[in-house]
Amino acid sequence: MITSPLTLQMHEADNVAIVANDGGLPEGTVLPSGLVLRHHVPQGHKVALVDLPADTAVLRYNVPIGYALQDIPAGSWVHERVLRMPPARELEGLPMATVPAPTREPLTGYTFQGYRNADGSVGTRNILAITQTVQCVAGVVEFAVERIKRELLPRYPHVDDVVGLAHTYGCGVAIDAPDAVIPIRTVRNISLNPNFGGEVMVVSLGCEKLQPERLMPPGVIPIADQRGGAGAADAQGDALDVVCLQDAKHVGFMSMIDSVMAQAKVHLERLNARLRETVPASELVVGVQCGGSDAFSGVTANPAVGFCADLLVRAGATVMFSENTEVRDGIAQLTSRASTPEVAEAMVREMAWYDAYLRRGSVDRSANTTPGNKKGGLSNIVEKAMGSIVKSGSSAISGVLSPGDKLARDQRGLIYAATPASDFICGTLQLAAGMNLHVFTTGRGTPYGLAECPVIKVATRSDLARRWHDLMDLNAGQIADGEKSIEEMGWEMFRMMLDVASGRKTWAEQHRLANALVLFNPAPVT
Repeated sequence: MITSPLTLQMHEADNVAIVANDGGLPEGTVLPSGLVLRHHVPQGHKVALVDLPADTAVLRYNVPIGYALQDIPAGSWVHERVLRMPPARELEGLPMATVPAPTREPLTGYTFQGYRNADGSVGTRNILAITQTVQCVAGVVEFAVERIKRELLPRYPHVDDVVGLAHTYGCGVAIDAPDAVIPIRTVRNISLNPNFGGEVMVVSLGCEKLQPERLMPPGVIPIADQRGGAGAADAQGDALDVVCLQDAKHVGFMSMIDSVMAQAKVHLERLNARLRETVPASELVVGVQCGGSDAFSGVTANPAVGFCADLLVRAGATVMFSENTEVRDGIAQLTSRASTPEVAEAMVREMAWYDAYLRRGSVDRSANTTPGNKKGGLSNIVEKAMGSIVKSGSSAISGVLSPGDKLARDQRGLIYAATPASDFICGTLQLAAGMNLHVFTTGRGTPYGLAECPVIKVATRSDLARRWHDLMDLNAGQIADGEKSIEEMGWEMFRMMLDVASGRKTWAEQHRLANALVLFNPAPVT
């Protein structure tokens, strides 16, 4: 624990620093530099290091995060009420693929114990997922899943879990609207997530707009993944295993449950025959995200994730970073790191599309920040974005995914998966992209978890890690405490990823904490 006054300055050119001490520092505190605090400054909040006349750019990360609305004397508390937020960077005239890719030695010899799938992908878990075409069937599937877990799952020790892929889409929507492709392909691609072993099972109502054949058209499921059994694929791989609740054979509620359980048993038998095997670390597909962020996010946890992301890229793995509004203010940093001009242009297209989406709702990227972000010291979305981007590390950005898209098997390296910044929507879209392991940093604290994928949660502050000792898997606050370097924490995270990918349970898994899947549907609801 830090006892003497400590402030953290991210760049030598910064004219503010954040207070690192638990509980903040009182008025009159003398900093090691001799500067005297004019106000009580809460933990994570900014103190002016020099006099800041009105309209002066306030610099953190050597980036203007705002402009002083009034004269701010040295030693003052600098918060959102004394700052004017800068406008967003225009999307024209950006540097496109101008930064040479770092030259680093490949990391070889790192492995984990995973489940090899017929299409070549690898799961970190062996889960039976039951896809739903429409929200109408969610209650039936939930009831069936509970019975499957209680009555069938104990017979299949190599199957980790059974989950129902519940969502709110499928009917009452303009399903032929151009943007409807986003929620449809999201549900489709989640069903094909590597952690589900290629076992696609669908429960349909019967009269919904999103019919099973539209959700999973012929050719979507690799032929090798449907290996016989009731309702499974024929020789052409065109059939789909569907339980339709409106089928005439269903007389009464329990007959529906019996049908779901009978089909589940077919898939459980095949999943149970799978065993973990040694696979290279290059088979990891890691989604990184932050939620409940504070001013320490960009100081401790996110830089450690960024260092770890570089290690993963060196090992040949895939790392996805996301959250459109939380990278928008750093778009020039990202386009300059693109591996090719085409990748940079794809990133600009995604940002332009999302800017237009926000304008339709009469808001802009400033709507992102929460009361908790501000209480944790983040004055606005510009400051938040600068701390968020560092999760991506320093590797070249090798590809861009639109919302709901799935990674190609040959896509490796650092990928920008364009998603909203909502924790739940971002996690859902990263699952659709093919994520088999999730890393989630938090400063304010959140019990976030996913049933479909292990989530490693990283605390930005030691105080949070101590209080939430059975929810946080890693304490990056040790960086601010001076106990570990960013590099040491990054390596610890990398090794934990290999352990978790091999079956070690995270705290969220132990407590069975799982947030709902939340689809991004920009199309009209009828």
